[in-house]
Amino acid sequence: MENTHDGPETLPKPDELLALHSVAARLFDTLRNWFDIEPKVTIDLTEIDSAVIELSSPSMIIAMAMRKLQALHLISTPGVLTTTDTVIAIVNDLDRALLQAPSMRLEREADMTNWDEALAQMKKEEIHPEDIPTLASEPDPEIEEFQVHHEALHHAVRAIVEASNGEIKYFQ
Repeated sequence: MENTHDGPETLPKPDELLALHSVAARLFDTLRNWFDIEPKVTIDLTEIDSAVIELSSPSMIIAMAMRKLQALHLISTPGVLTTTDTVIAIVNDLDRALLQAPSMRLEREADMTNWDEALAQMKKEEIHPEDIPTLASEPDPEIEEFQVHHEALHHAVRAIVEASNGEIKYFQ
């Protein structure tokens, strides 16, 4: 353990937490691409119930998750001070949105697809049988990669809880 002269006793960040620096960036970029999130998003704080409609919007749910990913990116940066509970809270806040993101993406794509145009395009293009899924449950490589990155958040939480012996500790 390291004890700085003027600050709290700190532990080194586990490798799993440091890895979230690039993982958060990758998840952030994927969400922006999947949902076409604008670079700036405005939240309505007019009254307490303003969020009812806003937070039921997939794009706002994703935008809020992207904001949490920015925070996660920051606290996983080497040298930036954080605590056990901060990491746990941010990952917990992100978890539901990241679990729902792949299915919300597919629903969004289905809603935005002009099916007549898509079928007409398919008739014009040469279709390769190896490109056609044979089962509805066949995995999507892009979604699988997203899920692997999402899982890395849970590995980091386990590592930081183990490193802190289940106590709230400082990490740098």
